[in-house]
Amino acid sequence: MGQVSTNINLNNKKFTALSNSENGETSSQTVFHYRQKGNIIWATYEGGNILFGTLSGQRIDGELIFRYQHQNIEGEFLMGKCQSKIEFFNGRIFLKERWQWMCKDFSEGESVLEELME
Repeated sequence: MGQVSTNINLNNKKFTALSNSENGETSSQTVFHYRQKGNIIWATYEGGNILFGTLSGQRIDGELIFRYQHQNIEGEFLMGKCQSKIEFFNGRIFLKERWQWMCKDFSEGESVLEELME
């Protein structure tokens, strides 16, 4: 897609899902609002099938490593882990993610988040 970046600051950036595996719950209607302080990363997200979610983790050598949890529209509380590569292409930030549920069926998936330009 683009160049892997190790120096982009994600503070106050917003993203939406460009693609997601079939077993994932986020969609183009889900908006992630990221924060960053040093190497610490956190975000809230909601929309589509997600009533509300949070993620928290750290940035190590251009990758994000975090845990996430959310409540979906069926009222289920779900959690998982994710590792994301930060890429920059055509003036936008993309997060290429590999994730795994830490509940339900423990299945894995991949998604791509795209920066929302305001």
